[in-house]
Amino acid sequence: MLRLIAILVALSAFNVSAIGQSKTPLTIEAAWQMQRLGGPSLSPDGRLTVVPVSTANMSENKITTDLWLVPTAGGSARQLTSDRANDTDPVFSPDGKHVAFVSKRGDDKENQIYVIPVDGGEARRLTNVPTGAGAPKWFPDGKRLAFVSEIWLDLVKWDDQGKRMQERNESKMSGRIWERAPIAYWDHFLNDREPHLFSIAVEGGEPLAITRLSGFYLSKQEYDSSSYDIAPDGEEMAFAADTNRGPGTMPNEDIITIAACGCKPPRNVTEANKADDTSPAYSPDGQYLAYGAKQIPGFYADRTRLMLHDRKAGSARELFPDWDRSANNLVWAPNSRALYGAIDDAATQRIYRFDLGATRPVAITQSSSFSNLAVADSTIVALRQSFSEPPTLVSVAPPRAGTATKLTTFNDAAVASTDWGRVESIIYKGARNDDVQMWVVYPPGFDATKKYPVYMLLHGGPHNAITDATQWRWNAQVFAAWGYIVTWHNFHGSSGFGQEFTDSINPDRISLPYEDTIKAAEWLKSKPYVDGDRMVAGGGSYGGFLAATLLGREHPFQALIAHAAVYNSYTQIGADYGAEPDRFFENWDKPEEFARYSPHTSAGNFKTPTLVIHGQLDQRVPVNHGVELFNTLQKRGVPSKFVYFPDENHWVLKPQNSVFWYQTKKDWLAKYAPPGPGK
Repeated sequence: MLRLIAILVALSAFNVSAIGQSKTPLTIEAAWQMQRLGGPSLSPDGRLTVVPVSTANMSENKITTDLWLVPTAGGSARQLTSDRANDTDPVFSPDGKHVAFVSKRGDDKENQIYVIPVDGGEARRLTNVPTGAGAPKWFPDGKRLAFVSEIWLDLVKWDDQGKRMQERNESKMSGRIWERAPIAYWDHFLNDREPHLFSIAVEGGEPLAITRLSGFYLSKQEYDSSSYDIAPDGEEMAFAADTNRGPGTMPNEDIITIAACGCKPPRNVTEANKADDTSPAYSPDGQYLAYGAKQIPGFYADRTRLMLHDRKAGSARELFPDWDRSANNLVWAPNSRALYGAIDDAATQRIYRFDLGATRPVAITQSSSFSNLAVADSTIVALRQSFSEPPTLVSVAPPRAGTATKLTTFNDAAVASTDWGRVESIIYKGARNDDVQMWVVYPPGFDATKKYPVYMLLHGGPHNAITDATQWRWNAQVFAAWGYIVTWHNFHGSSGFGQEFTDSINPDRISLPYEDTIKAAEWLKSKPYVDGDRMVAGGGSYGGFLAATLLGREHPFQALIAHAAVYNSYTQIGADYGAEPDRFFENWDKPEEFARYSPHTSAGNFKTPTLVIHGQLDQRVPVNHGVELFNTLQKRGVPSKFVYFPDENHWVLKPQNSVFWYQTKKDWLAKYAPPGPGK
């Protein structure tokens, strides 16, 4: 309690006006003072961008989000909304005069769609559906909007939906029944409602059901505006839906097209592919429907291929089949001759151009990472970020040149006043003598004539990469500011380095990443400025799994941190995806081999002090893993500490909890690897 009080006092004493007086290393308190930008929407003429901007209120322990308008030719940003509610998911109307967004204001019990004039005026609530509304998208004529609402299929009237919502909320009986997996997703249990598409006139009125009678619905686990699209003539819609009619253990998302009136039978245009097809996007001229396709059923990290469905011919073809990256986050160029995407490519999110007539995509950016692309006229807007730059709105014009121009200044003062640690990307020889990329963040004021401790971060996934971007939850610059050389290696299994590299750790999820980690430590110990006796490591999710793996094997680390760690592979079947069949074999098929891949079977070797962290709401790695690991360490007599958050999920998201998480880690690391340079 005394520590929490001290943290809150420090937060209240932090004065934003002091930013710019002198450069200081980044603290977690200063990081929470920075504003966080969300995905932008671009006006049809390319002149204006609307972007969500989130600000933390430490005393109230919450984050609020408002919408800002930013001119793409340069100039001051203007705040568009200022309600106490969070305003998110903005999208410009086809005439550029209005912005639709999602909010829960006033007496709203669920999220609703609001519309606000760009030139000024109050926001108007458009929907008033008891089951809530989200993922808005304008029809091309600007007279209607599409949205998603999660409904009970057996109830036709909205009043009946509302009555059942009220009955469920007020019922003293809390029992739930499932007859089909999955039952949970990340931090919540799935209910018996289905996400369906609706449309509503801009003037309001009764929403029109589009997919309700189609036999298909959007993913219960996760959906957004990229889950569906509207054809340029407004007559047809396409959406991704799980078409598996059997047990829910083997989902198969397909692209379904349906008349926007909801009055004609749907059509499955990707039925032949038994793996997932996602993110449908109509070309502006209406000729094509682009989408992403995987080939390995049930494998989320399979390479996403760019597919082009010719609507007139009814045929589909893969573009760039020899290109060994995943084609995600794609948007069409206005002339329908190309697409642009923010692509995970060798530890950087680069903007690529996909010309339909070319033989290979072309990267138009190299340094920094880009995301959340929006294209209109001859302008691309995106969020740019790096280890030393929080997400910043930029324009990329002309697109072929790839030159980015900064449009927002929300965090300029904070960035200018921060003494950033130098960031370096290095390549070392890892398992199988393969090249492995690793980020190295040096502490501010680094002096190569002295020796520093190392904090090696172990990324989660495992099938994703650490890119040149700001990580709010695991901020390497904050860790470096404590006085550590901070590293993050993209071990075997990481994405963005080719599909063979990504798939190389299956089904043995331990051996290659473990060897990569040991070889990374050896590379570091060979440097004259590294103190090999002050090395620590830690990670979350799969990174926690890797930390638990290190516990049972030889390693050079004085202490470990295991956040949301997969510790016992047998009990991981309780995860939100635990009902899905294993791609290679189940534990009852090859029990001995399965056991080799579970850290808990090496508990007899545990001797390294370990900080264990877990959240009660975590359904991706259920909380029992943290308890099992901590209890085992205690029984083994290993110095250990268990940090438990009753109100957090797989991540620590609440501002005050985040500050406490950082401070607890700082104290733990300092105990076993004192920070700062030594002689």
